[in-house]
Amino acid sequence: MAPIALVTGASSGIGAATARRLAEDGYEVVVAARRGIRCEQLAEEIGGRALRLDVTDERSVDALVEAVPRLDVLVNNAGAALGAESVEGADPEDWQRMYDLNVIGTLRVVQAMLPALRAEGGGTIVTVTSTAGSVAYEGGGGYCASKFGERALVDTLRLELSGHPVRVIDIAPGMVKTEGFALTRYRGDEAAAKRVYEGVDSPLTAEDVAECIGFACGLPLHVNVDRLVVRPLAQAAQHKVHRGPLIPR
Repeated sequence: MAPIALVTGASSGIGAATARRLAEDGYEVVVAARRGIRCEQLAEEIGGRALRLDVTDERSVDALVEAVPRLDVLVNNAGAALGAESVEGADPEDWQRMYDLNVIGTLRVVQAMLPALRAEGGGTIVTVTSTAGSVAYEGGGGYCASKFGERALVDTLRLELSGHPVRVIDIAPGMVKTEGFALTRYRGDEAAAKRVYEGVDSPLTAEDVAECIGFACGLPLHVNVDRLVVRPLAQAAQHKVHRGPLIPR
């Protein structure tokens, strides 16, 4: 019987790439996101199952329990960044939305799926956080606050599950260029989204992050990757990005 993985936020970007990677590793993958049609297309491509899921809706998350009674790997990937205003100029509703998605959404899914993970006699919880969860930067107050919160959730969960055969893994990417992250953050402003990656030689791709997730999940159960920080070579730190040619070709 194939192991089962559930990936949230799986309709695009890191979530979709992770679903493909885990399917290649032999998992039956349940792809879950708000965009149901895209999930269905991906599920058909990889031979998995699709679920419509809104992590901010308690009833939607509760439905996971019936839909996925058996589980080996949970990948918490659903989330978003909204806006790049200063703390002084930020819209509190954007902060609330990010907290609901990135922290409370993760909490809801973990609470819903822990019994299924325990029932299998061992499992893995992967949460895709961010380097924004450890270092703040101008214009990132709301996103950083939510990712700091998500990281605290993950670290606490690992402590509380001590003595249980459930791994808790934090994958923290730096600059990743995906189809929608920056565009969502800048409210559809394509020029602003493009400037984020301007001149950066080879930012991370969704597939790069998925490779890290696949690696961590593929290790023996006794090996727990507490936190894996992954950045492109061009990003030495949150505040230091090289813009210009870099990778020999």
